[in-house]
Amino acid sequence: CFFELRTNPESFAHSVIFFEIEYVCVMKQWVLFISILIAFSTFGCSSKENQEIVKEKEYPIAQVQTDFGVMYFWLFDETPNHKAKFIELAEAKVYDEYTFNRVVRNFVIQGGCPDSVKYFENSPYLLDPEFVDSIGHSYGALGMGRDDNPQKQSNACQFYIVNKEQGLPQLDGNYMIFGKIIKGTDVLEAIEKVPTDNTDTPIEAIPLQVSISYYTKQELSTNFNYIISE
Repeated sequence: CFFELRTNPESFAHSVIFFEIEYVCVMKQWVLFISILIAFSTFGCSSKENQEIVKEKEYPIAQVQTDFGVMYFWLFDETPNHKAKFIELAEAKVYDEYTFNRVVRNFVIQGGCPDSVKYFENSPYLLDPEFVDSIGHSYGALGMGRDDNPQKQSNACQFYIVNKEQGLPQLDGNYMIFGKIIKGTDVLEAIEKVPTDNTDTPIEAIPLQVSISYYTKQELSTNFNYIISE
């Protein structure tokens, strides 16, 4: 520490001078020690707060935007490969190159790559099935298309949405469901009603954009009235 020499007007005794020097030194050391404690305490609290923020889990929600509005979908953890591939292609904007190319009332609306050998033969997006007994073709279910391959492999470049109120249980165990609609059923119903030709292709093209947004449990409840039980 730095010594400060203080003199007493009434006494120049060496003992008094030494005592004052020592007192000033000790006080400065205590100030330094307390400052260090405060600094570490502040850093510790800040680090704890940051850890708590990082630990707050966020969930991916698929957004399918059209001229009719936006549909939002929960993606199932029980079908991890289909979920991951859909997110991958959405973030790469692969689906944005296509349209809703097949619309069948009381059945499905289909988007992404069309039904064509060009897109299905030797596709880089093929996935083995991940069938789950508790996940079926209910109204608003989000599924992945495929051709008639015997392995029942999905082609991730194509997806469909069930638009029959009673669902399509006859497709369970044959086609993959990996998500469900949580908001935007009015958009689904509007697309279902568009005029189509004799191949179920919309007379007017329906462009689409697929993106992924992330929400906390509280945000899912507030924005979609969707409650996570975990």
